[in-house]
Amino acid sequence: VQLQASGGGLAQAGGSLRLSCATSRRTASNNGMGWFRQAPGKEREFVAAVDWKGSSTTYADSVKGRFTISRDNAKNTVYLQMNNLKSEDTAVYYCAQNRWPVAGSSADRYAYWGRGTLVTVSS
Repeated sequence: VQLQASGGGLAQAGGSLRLSCATSRRTASNNGMGWFRQAPGKEREFVAAVDWKGSSTTYADSVKGRFTISRDNAKNTVYLQMNNLKSEDTAVYYCAQNRWPVAGSSADRYAYWGRGTLVTVSS
């Protein structure tokens, strides 16, 4: 399974970016998907997740109300719309495929990980 994240870049505080994660296998449509991030000098943390149908989502408190995760199974792609960005959102963002069809926040439930895309937010 290959996961390719894209869409990162430089944004100003208060701005928006949309990340995409393309999966290589059609069967990813049967799995939950998630986004995690790792800021410099910090541990990886959960950001958002969506179940296999796209009907159930969960978010970290720090991004709730600002970020939206969605998926298009016909395109084998998961998205993370990030609005009202803050400097503390600066991190490398990783998409991951859950072992199960649920929207989970525990990293140990995720079997496959992409390489990550860097998001830098300037204040």
